Amino acid sequence: MPLRFLATRTHPALLRLPWHLTLSEWPSELDVPLARGLSRHIVRFVRVEQDVYAVKETRQAWADREYGMLRNLRRLGLPVVEPVGIVTGRETDDDEPIEPALITKHLAHSLPYRALFSYRLQDDTLDRVVDALVVLLVRLHLTGFFWGDCSLSNTLFRRSAGEFAAYLVDAETGELHGVLSYGQRAYDLDLLSTNVFGELLDLQAGELLDADVDPATLVARIGERYDDLWRALTDVEEFSVDEMWRIEQRIERLNRLGFDVDELDIVTDWDGATVRIQPKVVEAEHHARRLQGLTGLDVEESQARRLLNDLDAFAAAHGLQAEDPMIIAHRWVTDVYEPLRAMIPDPLRGIVEPAEMYHDILVHRWFLSERAGDEVDFFDAARSYVESILPARAATVSAAETSGPDELSAVSPADDPSFD
Repeated sequence: MPLRFLATRTHPALLRLPWHLTLSEWPSELDVPLARGLSRHIVRFVRVEQDVYAVKETRQAWADREYGMLRNLRRLGLPVVEPVGIVTGRETDDDEPIEPALITKHLAHSLPYRALFSYRLQDDTLDRVVDALVVLLVRLHLTGFFWGDCSLSNTLFRRSAGEFAAYLVDAETGELHGVLSYGQRAYDLDLLSTNVFGELLDLQAGELLDADVDPATLVARIGERYDDLWRALTDVEEFSVDEMWRIEQRIERLNRLGFDVDELDIVTDWDGATVRIQPKVVEAEHHARRLQGLTGLDVEESQARRLLNDLDAFAAAHGLQAEDPMIIAHRWVTDVYEPLRAMIPDPLRGIVEPAEMYHDILVHRWFLSERAGDEVDFFDAARSYVESILPARAATVSAAETSGPDELSAVSPADDPSFD
Protein backbone atom coordinates (compact mmCIF):
# COMPACT_ATOMS: atom_id res chain seq x y z
CA MET A 1 0.00 0.00 0.00
CA PRO A 2 1.43 3.43 -0.90
CA LEU A 3 2.20 5.84 1.91
CA ARG A 4 -0.20 8.78 1.95
CA PHE A 5 0.57 12.10 3.61
CA LEU A 6 -2.38 14.49 4.08
CA ALA A 7 -1.10 17.84 5.30
CA THR A 8 -1.65 21.58 5.29
CA ARG A 9 1.92 22.83 5.01
CA THR A 10 4.51 20.25 5.79
CA HIS A 11 8.25 19.95 5.90
CA PRO A 12 9.57 17.55 3.22
CA ALA A 13 11.90 16.00 5.80
CA LEU A 14 8.86 14.59 7.62
CA LEU A 15 8.51 12.17 4.73
CA ARG A 16 11.91 10.70 5.59
CA LEU A 17 10.88 9.59 9.09
CA PRO A 18 10.68 5.79 9.55
CA TRP A 19 6.97 5.42 8.91
CA HIS A 20 7.48 1.69 8.22
CA LEU A 21 8.09 1.23 11.97
CA THR A 22 5.58 1.55 14.81
CA LEU A 23 6.29 4.56 17.04
CA SER A 24 7.44 2.24 19.81
CA GLU A 25 10.19 1.01 17.46
CA TRP A 26 11.46 4.41 16.33
CA PRO A 27 15.15 4.87 17.19
CA SER A 28 15.80 6.90 20.33
CA GLU A 29 18.06 9.36 18.50
CA LEU A 30 14.93 10.80 16.86
CA ASP A 31 13.45 11.74 20.23
CA VAL A 32 13.31 15.29 21.54
CA PRO A 33 13.39 15.20 25.36
CA LEU A 34 10.21 17.04 26.31
CA ALA A 35 7.94 16.71 29.33
CA ARG A 36 5.04 14.42 28.54
CA GLY A 37 1.50 14.37 29.74
CA LEU A 38 -0.58 11.25 30.31
CA SER A 39 -1.92 9.76 27.06
CA ARG A 40 -3.79 6.63 26.04
CA HIS A 41 -1.82 6.66 22.78
CA ILE A 42 1.86 6.27 21.96
CA VAL A 43 3.29 9.76 21.33
CA ARG A 44 6.81 10.66 20.16
CA PHE A 45 8.37 14.13 19.92
CA VAL A 46 10.71 14.54 16.95
CA ARG A 47 12.72 17.46 15.60
CA VAL A 48 12.75 18.18 11.90
CA GLU A 49 15.40 20.84 11.37
CA GLN A 50 14.21 23.79 13.51
CA ASP A 51 10.69 22.55 14.29
CA VAL A 52 9.47 20.03 16.86
CA TYR A 53 6.46 17.83 16.16
CA ALA A 54 4.32 15.47 18.22
CA VAL A 55 3.46 12.23 16.43
CA LYS A 56 0.56 10.13 17.75
CA GLU A 57 -0.55 6.71 16.55
CA THR A 58 -4.31 6.31 16.45
CA ARG A 59 -7.09 4.78 14.40
CA GLN A 60 -7.89 6.11 10.93
CA ALA A 61 -11.32 7.51 11.80
CA TRP A 62 -10.02 9.16 14.98
CA ALA A 63 -7.03 10.69 13.19
CA ASP A 64 -9.22 12.10 10.39
CA ARG A 65 -11.72 13.48 12.87
CA GLU A 66 -9.19 15.07 15.19
CA TYR A 67 -7.17 16.57 12.33
CA GLY A 68 -10.27 18.18 10.85
CA MET A 69 -11.52 19.38 14.24
CA LEU A 70 -8.20 20.99 15.17
CA ARG A 71 -8.11 22.79 11.81
CA ASN A 72 -11.63 24.13 12.37
CA LEU A 73 -10.85 25.26 15.90
CA ARG A 74 -7.73 27.10 14.74
CA ARG A 75 -9.73 28.81 12.00
CA LEU A 76 -12.05 30.02 14.76
CA GLY A 77 -9.06 31.50 16.60
CA LEU A 78 -9.22 29.16 19.57
CA PRO A 79 -6.15 28.17 21.62
CA VAL A 80 -5.40 24.66 20.34
CA VAL A 81 -2.29 22.90 19.09
CA GLU A 82 -1.54 23.24 15.37
CA PRO A 83 -2.43 20.19 13.23
CA VAL A 84 0.20 19.38 10.59
CA GLY A 85 -0.97 16.20 8.88
CA ILE A 86 -1.98 12.56 8.86
CA VAL A 87 0.16 9.69 7.60
CA THR A 88 -1.79 6.66 6.36
CA GLY A 89 -0.94 3.56 4.37
CA ARG A 90 1.82 2.64 6.82
CA GLU A 91 3.15 -0.90 6.57
CA THR A 92 6.07 -2.84 7.99
CA ASP A 93 8.67 -4.34 5.72
CA ASP A 94 6.61 -7.54 5.97
CA ASP A 95 3.48 -5.75 4.69
CA GLU A 96 1.82 -5.73 8.10
CA PRO A 97 -0.45 -2.66 8.51
CA ILE A 98 0.49 0.03 11.06
CA GLU A 99 -1.98 2.49 12.56
CA PRO A 100 -2.07 5.97 10.99
CA ALA A 101 -0.16 8.79 12.66
CA LEU A 102 -1.49 12.25 13.50
CA ILE A 103 1.17 14.99 13.47
CA THR A 104 0.82 18.24 15.38
CA LYS A 105 3.33 21.00 15.94
CA HIS A 106 4.75 21.18 19.44
CA LEU A 107 3.52 24.25 21.32
CA ALA A 108 6.69 26.09 22.29
CA HIS A 109 7.22 26.97 25.97
CA SER A 110 4.24 24.84 27.03
CA LEU A 111 4.06 22.21 29.75
CA PRO A 112 1.65 19.44 30.75
CA TYR A 113 0.15 19.90 34.19
CA ARG A 114 2.30 17.24 35.90
CA ALA A 115 5.49 19.00 34.82
CA LEU A 116 4.18 22.28 36.26
CA PHE A 117 3.87 20.72 39.69
CA SER A 118 7.21 18.95 39.56
CA TYR A 119 9.19 21.97 40.75
CA ARG A 120 8.67 24.82 43.17
CA LEU A 121 5.83 27.15 42.30
CA GLN A 122 3.94 29.91 44.03
CA ASP A 123 1.26 28.90 46.53
CA ASP A 124 -1.59 30.03 44.25
CA THR A 125 -0.29 28.23 41.16
CA LEU A 126 -3.01 25.59 41.28
CA ASP A 127 -5.71 28.27 41.38
CA ARG A 128 -4.16 29.99 38.36
CA VAL A 129 -3.89 26.73 36.42
CA VAL A 130 -7.54 25.89 37.12
CA ASP A 131 -8.60 29.43 36.18
CA ALA A 132 -6.81 29.06 32.83
CA LEU A 133 -8.60 25.75 32.24
CA VAL A 134 -11.99 27.32 33.07
CA VAL A 135 -11.34 30.23 30.68
CA LEU A 136 -10.42 27.73 27.95
CA LEU A 137 -13.63 25.76 28.50
CA VAL A 138 -15.78 28.91 28.42
CA ARG A 139 -14.10 30.06 25.20
CA LEU A 140 -14.71 26.68 23.60
CA HIS A 141 -18.35 26.65 24.72
CA LEU A 142 -18.98 30.17 23.44
CA THR A 143 -17.84 28.98 20.01
CA GLY A 144 -20.13 25.95 20.13
CA PHE A 145 -17.44 23.34 20.81
CA PHE A 146 -18.43 20.38 22.98
CA TRP A 147 -15.16 18.90 24.28
CA GLY A 148 -16.35 15.60 25.71
CA ASP A 149 -13.00 14.82 27.35
CA CYS A 150 -11.98 17.97 29.23
CA SER A 151 -9.24 17.51 31.79
CA LEU A 152 -5.86 18.79 32.89
CA SER A 153 -4.28 15.89 30.99
CA ASN A 154 -5.71 17.05 27.66
CA THR A 155 -4.42 20.59 28.12
CA LEU A 156 -1.07 22.33 27.78
CA PHE A 157 -0.17 25.42 29.80
CA ARG A 158 2.03 28.40 28.97
CA ARG A 159 3.16 31.06 31.40
CA SER A 160 1.60 34.45 30.78
CA ALA A 161 2.76 37.33 33.00
CA GLY A 162 2.18 35.58 36.30
CA GLU A 163 -0.87 33.75 34.99
CA PHE A 164 -1.27 30.74 32.71
CA ALA A 165 -2.77 30.32 29.26
CA ALA A 166 -4.41 26.96 28.53
CA TYR A 167 -4.40 25.20 25.13
CA LEU A 168 -6.49 22.24 24.04
CA VAL A 169 -4.24 19.40 22.94
CA ASP A 170 -6.71 16.56 22.31
CA ALA A 171 -9.87 17.08 20.24
CA GLU A 172 -10.55 13.39 19.58
CA THR A 173 -14.00 13.41 21.21
CA GLY A 174 -15.00 17.00 20.37
CA GLU A 175 -18.00 18.21 18.39
CA LEU A 176 -18.72 21.61 16.83
CA HIS A 177 -22.27 22.94 17.02
CA GLY A 178 -23.87 26.27 16.25
CA VAL A 179 -24.82 26.74 19.90
CA LEU A 180 -24.38 24.39 22.83
CA SER A 181 -27.35 23.45 24.96
CA TYR A 182 -27.29 23.86 28.73
CA GLY A 183 -27.08 20.08 29.03
CA GLN A 184 -24.00 19.86 26.80
CA ARG A 185 -22.23 22.58 28.76
CA ALA A 186 -23.23 21.00 32.07
CA TYR A 187 -21.93 17.60 30.91
CA ASP A 188 -18.54 19.08 29.98
CA LEU A 189 -18.34 20.98 33.26
CA ASP A 190 -19.26 17.91 35.32
CA LEU A 191 -16.71 15.83 33.42
CA LEU A 192 -14.04 18.48 33.97
CA SER A 193 -14.73 18.52 37.72
CA THR A 194 -14.59 14.72 37.92
CA ASN A 195 -11.36 14.46 35.91
CA VAL A 196 -9.61 17.29 37.76
CA PHE A 197 -10.54 15.73 41.11
CA GLY A 198 -8.89 12.47 40.05
CA GLU A 199 -5.84 14.27 38.66
CA LEU A 200 -5.36 16.21 41.90
CA LEU A 201 -5.56 13.00 43.91
CA ASP A 202 -2.92 11.57 41.58
CA LEU A 203 -0.67 14.59 42.22
CA GLN A 204 -1.13 14.16 45.96
CA ALA A 205 -0.28 10.46 45.75
CA GLY A 206 2.92 11.40 43.94
CA GLU A 207 3.71 14.06 46.58
CA LEU A 208 3.60 16.77 43.91
CA LEU A 209 0.84 18.74 45.63
CA ASP A 210 0.82 20.44 49.01
CA ALA A 211 -0.81 18.27 51.66
CA ASP A 212 -3.09 21.13 52.77
CA VAL A 213 -4.74 21.40 49.32
CA ASP A 214 -8.27 19.99 49.44
CA PRO A 215 -9.17 18.65 45.96
CA ALA A 216 -12.89 18.62 46.76
CA THR A 217 -12.89 22.32 47.72
CA LEU A 218 -10.93 23.32 44.62
CA VAL A 219 -13.15 21.28 42.30
CA ALA A 220 -16.24 22.94 43.80
CA ARG A 221 -14.76 26.30 42.83
CA ILE A 222 -14.42 25.21 39.19
CA GLY A 223 -18.18 25.34 38.74
CA GLU A 224 -18.42 28.69 40.52
CA ARG A 225 -15.70 30.24 38.35
CA TYR A 226 -17.23 28.85 35.19
CA ASP A 227 -20.70 30.19 36.08
CA ASP A 228 -19.32 33.62 37.02
CA LEU A 229 -17.44 34.00 33.72
CA TRP A 230 -20.28 32.58 31.62
CA ARG A 231 -22.78 35.01 33.19
CA ALA A 232 -20.44 37.96 32.71
CA LEU A 233 -20.14 37.12 29.01
CA THR A 234 -23.73 36.15 28.19
CA ASP A 235 -26.23 37.49 30.75
CA VAL A 236 -29.05 39.81 29.72
CA GLU A 237 -28.93 43.14 31.57
CA GLU A 238 -31.96 45.42 31.97
CA PHE A 239 -32.00 49.11 32.94
CA SER A 240 -33.81 52.38 32.29
CA VAL A 241 -33.08 54.68 29.36
CA ASP A 242 -31.54 57.14 31.83
CA GLU A 243 -28.75 54.61 32.45
CA MET A 244 -27.45 54.18 28.91
CA TRP A 245 -23.92 54.61 30.29
CA ARG A 246 -24.27 51.03 31.54
CA ILE A 247 -23.82 49.76 27.98
CA GLU A 248 -20.31 51.19 27.92
CA GLN A 249 -19.74 49.94 31.47
CA ARG A 250 -20.68 46.41 30.40
CA ILE A 251 -18.26 46.55 27.46
CA GLU A 252 -15.44 47.90 29.66
CA ARG A 253 -16.04 45.14 32.21
CA LEU A 254 -15.74 42.49 29.50
CA ASN A 255 -12.61 44.18 28.15
CA ARG A 256 -11.04 43.93 31.60
CA LEU A 257 -11.79 40.20 31.53
CA GLY A 258 -9.90 40.03 28.23
CA PHE A 259 -12.88 39.87 25.86
CA ASP A 260 -14.10 42.10 23.04
CA VAL A 261 -17.81 42.59 22.33
CA ASP A 262 -18.21 42.52 18.57
CA GLU A 263 -22.01 42.71 18.60
CA LEU A 264 -24.67 43.69 21.16
CA ASP A 265 -28.36 42.84 21.07
CA ILE A 266 -30.13 45.99 22.37
CA VAL A 267 -33.92 45.95 22.80
CA THR A 268 -36.23 48.60 24.27
CA ASP A 269 -39.73 47.91 25.63
CA TRP A 270 -42.90 49.20 23.95
CA ASP A 271 -42.72 52.70 25.50
CA GLY A 272 -38.92 53.01 25.32
CA ALA A 273 -38.54 53.28 29.11
CA THR A 274 -36.48 50.11 29.60
CA VAL A 275 -33.45 48.78 27.72
CA ARG A 276 -32.24 45.17 27.57
CA ILE A 277 -28.71 44.36 26.38
CA GLN A 278 -27.01 41.04 25.74
CA PRO A 279 -23.61 40.41 24.15
CA LYS A 280 -24.18 38.44 20.93
CA VAL A 281 -20.64 38.04 19.59
CA VAL A 282 -17.84 37.92 22.15
CA GLU A 283 -14.19 37.43 21.15
CA ALA A 284 -11.30 36.69 23.49
CA GLU A 285 -7.83 38.26 23.68
CA HIS A 286 -8.85 41.92 23.70
CA HIS A 287 -5.48 43.14 24.99
CA ALA A 288 -3.44 40.80 22.78
CA ARG A 289 -5.16 42.11 19.65
CA ARG A 290 -4.72 45.72 20.78
CA LEU A 291 -1.00 45.25 21.47
CA GLN A 292 -0.47 43.45 18.17
CA GLY A 293 -2.20 46.28 16.32
CA LEU A 294 0.06 48.85 17.98
CA THR A 295 3.39 47.00 17.97
CA GLY A 296 3.12 43.83 15.90
CA LEU A 297 3.98 41.73 18.98
CA ASP A 298 2.11 38.43 19.22
CA VAL A 299 1.89 37.48 22.91
CA GLU A 300 -0.50 35.89 25.40
CA GLU A 301 -3.42 37.91 26.80
CA SER A 302 -2.00 38.48 30.30
CA GLN A 303 1.40 39.37 28.85
CA ALA A 304 -0.28 41.88 26.53
CA ARG A 305 -2.16 43.47 29.43
CA ARG A 306 1.11 43.90 31.34
CA LEU A 307 2.98 45.31 28.33
CA LEU A 308 0.17 47.75 27.55
CA ASN A 309 0.29 49.02 31.13
CA ASP A 310 4.04 49.56 30.78
CA LEU A 311 3.51 51.28 27.44
CA ASP A 312 1.09 53.70 29.16
CA ALA A 313 3.66 54.31 31.92
CA PHE A 314 6.31 54.98 29.25
CA ALA A 315 4.04 57.56 27.59
CA ALA A 316 3.38 59.31 30.92
CA ALA A 317 7.07 59.35 31.86
CA HIS A 318 7.98 60.98 28.53
CA GLY A 319 5.00 63.36 28.35
CA LEU A 320 3.58 61.60 25.28
CA GLN A 321 -0.02 61.09 26.41
CA ALA A 322 -1.34 63.43 23.69
CA GLU A 323 0.74 61.78 20.96
CA ASP A 324 -0.62 59.34 18.38
CA PRO A 325 -0.75 55.83 20.00
CA MET A 326 1.10 54.30 17.04
CA ILE A 327 3.97 56.76 17.49
CA ILE A 328 4.12 56.05 21.23
CA ALA A 329 4.15 52.33 20.57
CA HIS A 330 6.93 52.65 17.99
CA ARG A 331 9.09 54.60 20.43
CA TRP A 332 8.44 52.09 23.21
CA VAL A 333 9.38 49.15 20.99
CA THR A 334 12.50 50.94 19.72
CA ASP A 335 13.68 52.40 23.03
CA VAL A 336 12.61 49.74 25.52
CA TYR A 337 11.36 46.40 24.20
CA GLU A 338 13.93 45.71 21.48
CA PRO A 339 16.94 46.75 23.63
CA LEU A 340 15.62 44.47 26.36
CA ARG A 341 15.23 41.56 23.96
CA ALA A 342 18.79 42.12 22.78
CA MET A 343 19.97 41.57 26.38
CA ILE A 344 18.95 37.90 26.32
CA PRO A 345 22.20 35.90 26.05
CA ASP A 346 22.47 33.91 22.82
CA PRO A 347 22.46 30.49 24.56
CA LEU A 348 19.11 31.32 26.19
CA ARG A 349 17.29 32.53 23.09
CA GLY A 350 14.53 30.08 22.35
CA ILE A 351 14.29 29.06 26.01
CA VAL A 352 13.13 32.41 27.38
CA GLU A 353 10.15 34.23 25.88
CA PRO A 354 10.93 37.98 25.65
CA ALA A 355 7.41 38.99 26.73
CA GLU A 356 7.54 36.73 29.81
CA MET A 357 11.04 37.95 30.63
CA TYR A 358 9.75 41.53 30.39
CA HIS A 359 7.09 40.72 32.98
CA ASP A 360 9.66 39.05 35.24
CA ILE A 361 11.92 42.12 35.04
CA LEU A 362 9.05 44.41 36.03
CA VAL A 363 8.43 42.21 39.09
CA HIS A 364 12.17 42.07 39.85
CA ARG A 365 12.39 45.86 39.54
CA TRP A 366 9.58 46.25 42.07
CA PHE A 367 11.46 44.12 44.62
CA LEU A 368 14.74 45.95 43.96
CA SER A 369 13.03 49.34 44.37
CA GLU A 370 11.38 48.25 47.60
CA ARG A 371 14.73 47.03 48.90
CA ALA A 372 16.50 50.24 47.87
CA GLY A 373 13.75 52.56 49.11
CA ASP A 374 13.81 54.34 45.76
CA GLU A 375 12.75 53.60 42.18
CA VAL A 376 15.36 51.55 40.34
CA ASP A 377 16.02 52.34 36.66
CA PHE A 378 14.37 49.81 34.34
CA PHE A 379 17.57 48.83 32.52
CA ASP A 380 19.50 48.59 35.79
CA ALA A 381 16.85 46.13 36.96
CA ALA A 382 17.09 44.32 33.62
CA ARG A 383 20.86 43.91 33.94
CA SER A 384 20.45 42.66 37.51
CA TYR A 385 17.83 40.16 36.34
CA VAL A 386 19.93 38.89 33.44
CA GLU A 387 22.96 38.40 35.69
CA SER A 388 21.39 37.02 38.86
CA ILE A 389 17.97 35.54 38.05
CA LEU A 390 17.77 34.59 34.38
CA PRO A 391 20.32 31.71 34.37
CA ALA A 392 18.48 29.85 37.15
CA ARG A 393 15.12 30.71 35.63
CA ALA A 394 16.16 29.37 32.23
CA ALA A 395 17.66 26.24 33.79
CA THR A 396 14.42 25.44 35.60
CA VAL A 397 12.26 26.14 32.55
CA SER A 398 14.53 23.98 30.40
CA ALA A 399 14.46 21.19 33.00
CA ALA A 400 10.68 21.36 33.24
CA GLU A 401 10.34 21.10 29.46
CA THR A 402 12.79 18.23 29.02
CA SER A 403 12.81 16.15 32.20
CA GLY A 404 10.59 13.95 34.29
CA PRO A 405 9.57 14.62 37.90
CA ASP A 406 12.57 12.80 39.38
CA GLU A 407 15.06 15.03 37.59
CA LEU A 408 13.03 18.17 38.25
CA SER A 409 13.09 17.72 41.99
CA ALA A 410 16.84 18.37 41.94
CA VAL A 411 16.51 21.80 40.27
CA SER A 412 16.98 24.70 42.69
CA PRO A 413 15.28 27.94 41.62
CA ALA A 414 16.71 31.30 42.54
CA ASP A 415 15.96 32.84 45.94
CA ASP A 416 14.68 36.09 44.48
CA PRO A 417 10.98 36.61 45.40
CA SER A 418 10.20 37.45 41.77
CA PHE A 419 11.07 33.89 40.78
CA ASP A 420 7.98 31.66 40.99
